[in-house]
Amino acid sequence: MRTSPQQRLRDRIAAPAYPWITGGAVTVGAVVELIAVPGGVTTTVGVLVSAASLMWRRSFPPVAMLTVAAGLIAFAGDVNLYVSIMVSGLTGCYSLGRNRVLHPALTVAGGALGAVCVNLVHINTWSRMDLPVPALWEKGSLSLFAESFLLTVVVFGAVMMGDAVRSREETRTERSLAQAKLIAMERQQAAEAERAAIARELHDIVSHSVSMIAVQAESATYTTPGLTPEARDGFQQIAGTARSSMAELRRLLGVLRTPQGDTGPALLTAPQPTLDHLAELVEQHRAVGGTAELRITGERVSLPAAWELSAYRIAQEALTNARKHAPGALTVVEVDYGADRLLTLRVRDDGPGTGSGSRSAGGTGHGLTGMRERAALVGGRLSAGAVPDGGFLVEAELPWGSGRTVGDEQGSRA
Repeated sequence: MRTSPQQRLRDRIAAPAYPWITGGAVTVGAVVELIAVPGGVTTTVGVLVSAASLMWRRSFPPVAMLTVAAGLIAFAGDVNLYVSIMVSGLTGCYSLGRNRVLHPALTVAGGALGAVCVNLVHINTWSRMDLPVPALWEKGSLSLFAESFLLTVVVFGAVMMGDAVRSREETRTERSLAQAKLIAMERQQAAEAERAAIARELHDIVSHSVSMIAVQAESATYTTPGLTPEARDGFQQIAGTARSSMAELRRLLGVLRTPQGDTGPALLTAPQPTLDHLAELVEQHRAVGGTAELRITGERVSLPAAWELSAYRIAQEALTNARKHAPGALTVVEVDYGADRLLTLRVRDDGPGTGSGSRSAGGTGHGLTGMRERAALVGGRLSAGAVPDGGFLVEAELPWGSGRTVGDEQGSRA
């Protein structure tokens, strides 16, 4: 995208080398001017100091006071006004206002006082040159101070211009910050609206179907004649699973509909599953026709909620995959509370071990991806794949930094 000439000019002025280049150019011009029109020692030193100090006006803004003072001293030492003094003096006054080294009123007052002092020195010089200089109390003596008035006006204009540029840039910065804040708020509102839309879609698409499954399974136990007790229990299990899924769905909808950083009542009261619910999870797996065992080694440790939930969800997804890809296989769920603050979770079945892409170690199934993401969320890792002696193994290692045994936790509550 092409930039405007004004923007290109601003970029060049804002470059780090700009004050050095301009200050060096004014200094070179001052040397040439002094060679062409030599002055006294005071004038020569004042002109060179006033010009050379411009190179540090950005890195050290107070040096502009030296620039202006040296220019006034050089002008006071000679009745000739060098062009380099005019350039350096105007630039110094502009820099003082631009960087607000002092309040603009104090800067202008100091410049006016310096102009009066220079004018008084010139009046003394004129009298020594046998020029007609009226006494200060005589008529027409005020005309002698026209030089002071002119210098004060020039100082005032340069300082005010620098202060105006500073104020405009501050306004531009504040406007940019306000615009960025507004854009961030609009994006947040758009994200919340999208979350609400997703929640509505989930409710419309999933909740109706799941609720119908629960109702039909519940009513089938009463409307279907000749059901065996096993079949009746199976329908009840289907209804119970559907109701549990509805509860999970409502919890997810609450998360989607609640703004970030806000915790609604549903999220505060709805308990999240923990490792203590693994036995129930295994029983549910058995109830739908699977064969499973739960083995726990090590001393039970109360982990943070994120670790407990991640381990439970990984085991839940692994059991679901076992039912899907290895129906009827024996599935063993092992939980090891390691002494090295490492929770190890293994879910292994003795099924075929290979099959669809989601059962392969490098598969792209959403189940394995979700399990890996849950493990990575708590700083752990997860591996999944067929084992050499047959079957399929999902192994998650979840390190935890600080945990307390259940006995310790109960003792602390007593």
